[in-house]
Amino acid sequence: MRLSEIGQKEIVDFDRGERLGVLGQTDLLIDEKEGKVQALIIPSLKWFGLSKRGSDLTVPWNQIKKVGKDMIIIDVDNHDSLY
Repeated sequence: MRLSEIGQKEIVDFDRGERLGVLGQTDLLIDEKEGKVQALIIPSLKWFGLSKRGSDLTVPWNQIKKVGKDMIIIDVDNHDSLY
């Protein structure tokens, strides 16, 4: 799968059914030797256009459950890190 094929998809948490961001507003952690994506790094939430400070959410690739036509569904182990 190419990066261009997954760009601009919404990232949705499976358990909470909440939108966490859009791929394109996130960073990718890539293994430089193998060229594989290791994780998505989702920035802290924005509130009324202002940055709400907090730690970024790092989602390991093995927590991505489905890459669909319009969204990426993830299953995050630790929901406390979201808020």
